[in-house]
Amino acid sequence: MKTPRRSLRRERTPVVKHHTHIIVAAAVVVLLVASSIAVRRVKAEESHSVVTFSDSAGEFRTVNVNGDFDLQNPFFRELGTNGRACVTCHQPDEGWTVTPEGIRRRFDQTRGLDPIFRANDGSNCDGADISSLPKRRRAFSLLLDRAVIRVGITVPDDAEFVVERVDDPYYCDAPGNTVSMYRRPLPSTNLTFLSAVMWDGREPDLATQADDATMGHAQAAHHLSPEQAHEIVVFETGLYTAQSEVKHAGSLSAAGATGGPFALSQQPFYIGINDPVGLNPAGVPFDENVFTLFGAWSHDEGHGSRHRSRQAIVRGEQLFNTKPITLSGVAGLNGQTFGSITLPQSFVGTCTICHDTPNSGNHSVKAPLNIGLADASRRTPDMPLYTLRHKMTGATVQTTDPGRAMISGKWQDVGKFKGPILRGLAARAPYFHNGSAATLDDVVEFYDTRFNIGLTDDEKADLIAFLRAL
Repeated sequence: MKTPRRSLRRERTPVVKHHTHIIVAAAVVVLLVASSIAVRRVKAEESHSVVTFSDSAGEFRTVNVNGDFDLQNPFFRELGTNGRACVTCHQPDEGWTVTPEGIRRRFDQTRGLDPIFRANDGSNCDGADISSLPKRRRAFSLLLDRAVIRVGITVPDDAEFVVERVDDPYYCDAPGNTVSMYRRPLPSTNLTFLSAVMWDGREPDLATQADDATMGHAQAAHHLSPEQAHEIVVFETGLYTAQSEVKHAGSLSAAGATGGPFALSQQPFYIGINDPVGLNPAGVPFDENVFTLFGAWSHDEGHGSRHRSRQAIVRGEQLFNTKPITLSGVAGLNGQTFGSITLPQSFVGTCTICHDTPNSGNHSVKAPLNIGLADASRRTPDMPLYTLRHKMTGATVQTTDPGRAMISGKWQDVGKFKGPILRGLAARAPYFHNGSAATLDDVVEFYDTRFNIGLTDDEKADLIAFLRAL
């Protein structure tokens, strides 16, 4: 949700129209009203409004299949009391989330007074002292370094566990049953593929999420009206974002490839589609070839840097779909019963066992998993460490974020999070719920180490090339 640099009330009603040659005017409007860096171009394509931005990999694009980018939509408006709007933490030019680079730029430009810098959730501690520039820099260090927002949740009264001890590097004065968790804002695009809303799946739908965000993050005095919530949801669910060009490889929708947001907007989805454990309501068997974007390039017999770049992407897609991985120790997967199927404690699968939604890459059913991201062994000095104790057994576990357990109250849900949609990755580093992976290289390294895959350097490079093309 990024707040406009200028008040919406001071602008005319700015709407990005469906014209091919309105680059300068529309880019200026979006720059002034909704973004801290200019839209590189805005044009019509397939009767939809499109915005294109540069990122580290090349260019990514967002298409709005519901029409114009109407900047009077409540998504862009200040509906609370602290200057924030949805766009404050969901920047179009940062993959519809926020990045450390963008946040640091806003801090420097406003001396830490941009609406994203609010002590109700942007600071390391609730109500931190932000009365001077040095104090603001310290108070918002996690936001500046990892682009994470603090989420404070009270342990459910009927939870199977209690918080026994807190090791907090910030010495926050929080109640003993409240856990501060630091999480990346998820992108507000590609939402028609969602099977769970929020990292811990706590929201029942996008309308309640919009209202809760307005009441909490924006500190609104009143709930959204049903009409406002509906307008926000319609806007968000019309957005599709994906990488559209990669340096050297060129257009990701050229020569038979189906990358980019237009093909993505046509991708079929329903809850359970391609589920690997029999939860597909259509009864269709699981297909491990989840991503089918770049297969047409495998027949390219060209040469030069474009050919080499495209072939790396093709190989990365094949590795993602088919590379054997021994999956073990994943709570929510190994040993879990799904209908008549109980998965073994260790079995060989692929990346697509957990990233099964076709050409989107999230799980198509609500299936939070614990892959060890919040384990004490992976704690860094800038993160708190919570010791949880099971009320009945006395067993303890240490974690930087209890995850789904803070919603369900279940011991078995400690450390579980949903897998996010994978499109538009290059624009929105860092990765994972806590921003612990600064780059896609770090993401691949984590999985290679965690599951002992044994990837070669060439395989890692190919996987990274593929992920940057999503």
